[in-house]
Amino acid sequence: MNVHHILIDDRNPEHCELSICRSGTVNRIRLQDPDYSIYASLDIDAHDYAALFHYRVIEACNALPFLSESSNGLDSWDEAFLHRSNLRRLAAILSDAAGKIDLQKSETIVLGWQDQPVAVAYLRRIDPQKTLDFLEKLLLFVNESEKEECDLEFIL
Repeated sequence: MNVHHILIDDRNPEHCELSICRSGTVNRIRLQDPDYSIYASLDIDAHDYAALFHYRVIEACNALPFLSESSNGLDSWDEAFLHRSNLRRLAAILSDAAGKIDLQKSETIVLGWQDQPVAVAYLRRIDPQKTLDFLEKLLLFVNESEKEECDLEFIL
């Protein structure tokens, strides 16, 4: 079987419309608020979204007690909440993950595939420096959230 390879390009609007081209958001909230309010947000672009799963950061974060409607913890296509009492542990997990990224090793990963009507593999290049830069922004966001006594909402 001849498999076509498509390298995802975030500048290509057709690629961005693909369901495998996922992005997300981390919101600073307060679970005890009577009304849902977002105090700050951090966007997760499609590259960083894929990188968080590739580098197993999401998997490592699931050592924490995330609350989600699906009861899957922190997972793709889901919304999950983390109470402020766990933010220091989250920061430690993110710091550990950042320390394991090899900046010399750019990788191409498979995001998804299809067999019909034509066999296609969808690929994405992961830039380790871009991922590290995002993890540093996320770590800062987590630390600021803790200081402001906020909880986090992850929309993946």
